[in-house]
Amino acid sequence: MRRVLSPSTAAAIVAAVAVLCVAFTAGVAAAPDAGAVPAESAGNGPVTSDAVPSASAEECGPGDGTELVGCWNGTHYEESVDFAETDGLNETQLAALTDLTMARVEHVRQRPFREDVPVETVTRSEYLNDTASGNGSEAFRRWNDQVWEALFVVGDDANANSEIDSVFGGAVSGFYSPTADQIVIVVPDGESPDIDPSTLAHELLHAMQDQYHDLTDPRYVGATQDGDLAVDGIVEGEAVHVEERYAARCADNWTCAEPPESGGGGGDVPDFNFGILQTVLQPYGDGALYVRELRDEGGWAAVNETMNDPPASTAEVIHRDPDYEERSVSFEDAATGGWETYADQGVDGAETAGEASMFVMFWYQSAGVRFDGGYEYSVLEPDRSPAENYNVHFRTDAELQTRGLYNYAHPVTEGWAGDELYPYRNGERDGYVWATEWQTEGDAAAFRDAYVRMLTAHGDGDYAEGTVYEIGEESDFPGAYGVERDGTSVTITHAPSPAGVLELRPDADLALPDAGDGADGDGGDGGSDSGDDGDVSDGTDGADGANGSDNGNGSDDGNESGDTAGSTPGFGVAATLVAVMAALGLFARRST
Repeated sequence: MRRVLSPSTAAAIVAAVAVLCVAFTAGVAAAPDAGAVPAESAGNGPVTSDAVPSASAEECGPGDGTELVGCWNGTHYEESVDFAETDGLNETQLAALTDLTMARVEHVRQRPFREDVPVETVTRSEYLNDTASGNGSEAFRRWNDQVWEALFVVGDDANANSEIDSVFGGAVSGFYSPTADQIVIVVPDGESPDIDPSTLAHELLHAMQDQYHDLTDPRYVGATQDGDLAVDGIVEGEAVHVEERYAARCADNWTCAEPPESGGGGGDVPDFNFGILQTVLQPYGDGALYVRELRDEGGWAAVNETMNDPPASTAEVIHRDPDYEERSVSFEDAATGGWETYADQGVDGAETAGEASMFVMFWYQSAGVRFDGGYEYSVLEPDRSPAENYNVHFRTDAELQTRGLYNYAHPVTEGWAGDELYPYRNGERDGYVWATEWQTEGDAAAFRDAYVRMLTAHGDGDYAEGTVYEIGEESDFPGAYGVERDGTSVTITHAPSPAGVLELRPDADLALPDAGDGADGDGGDGGSDSGDDGDVSDGTDGADGANGSDNGNGSDDGNESGDTAGSTPGFGVAATLVAVMAALGLFARRST
């Protein structure tokens, strides 16, 4: 299983978090277009040649499975299990629930499984022992620290890998492993498995994807952070879409076992990094909307086609545009004074952050209005309060029923056309050069201005155009920064000192600051730190178009690295994460 958001490990953890929010959602009310109604019904997408009709109950008998849709091991999708809840299942009950869920996933997805999907259980101690192998080399960890520092999500004194662990550590409840062709449920020592049926459907859909597309294929592992999130846009998007339709059937006319109780409903918010959390949640919401649109326009054939040729960027998924235009990024390493890149990390030393991560970067600067210890700066929209900036993340036109849906589009970042982020090292010193490309000069200017607002929010002085900017040691992001815009290109350079910036970019048209210079600048400080002049969305009544639903949650949370590499994690959420979901306003509506 891969660690989140690294070139070698991102996809599995991304899957883990998304479903992190789903464990609370059986029996949700269905949105009008979310229900798993018969394929021929209006609004359910065109009927295509790859959509196989489901078998009748009379056609479904013992031993039937791979030839029929809606029937597995003699269990028909319209049947029900003879137990009302899914906590503490024995082996017989687990097998019965799995057969029924496979039949129902077939009916919703309109194609048969090709083979059985084993569901195994391991104890927490066994799982931790099997997967305890660390998280990359020292070079990778140092490289990755610079990536997250450049995104102003993990500070200079923090460790990115530890921050990632703070989000995912100990929360793994299960996963689908393409390498082992099975679902593994992680249970507390001495206890029986607790399973959410809709989450089981989510993971079984991953098994079906694997049977038809082979999830171990390299095309399902992005080479960069943005690439991994983009691939998850279709892989997780299809699973969430099926899960939505499955849950709608449970709310409509299926008899569905109730999920286990979450085991916690309040208390203090855990000390998680919400910038990381909201980054990895992006494929689940935007991906589900993308798959919904693909299916509405081209049926399941369009989804299959996109699975065969996954999205290349989060921008493609955010804007649901398979023809989204990217551009090559111009960068030449001209560093002097002993600075060197990490040639063996990323893609020739570079990471690509992408539109989703860039949006979270700016949004995260206002998250302190909701979470203790966070920042309270107006970066996305400087003329509005930090609370209103925070609520930008909740402005969505659509809605999902099984989890929260968040907005990742904003004029400051939606003109993204490409980026390459190069961490550097020089002895004990760290730095980076981040080359970005934009669709228009106006897009580039909007990004550059927002980045300057973020710098001055964390610094003390005004920004002087054409001059290296310094942030003091009291900040989480101390050091010197150079920001250059040339047409549609914006390049950001960071080093511990102003001289280091010019060592990294000796040809930059930047001047060193005068000692104690408080030069007039064009950026302004843009960073109001008053959080009491706007209502903060908790997911229930967001400002200015926030969808206001308190529905989200997640499941799918495998996250440890080790011999389960390449797995697509799933199931449930640890009790401590309940407080996280509550704080974000993510609890799904229940029908009673």
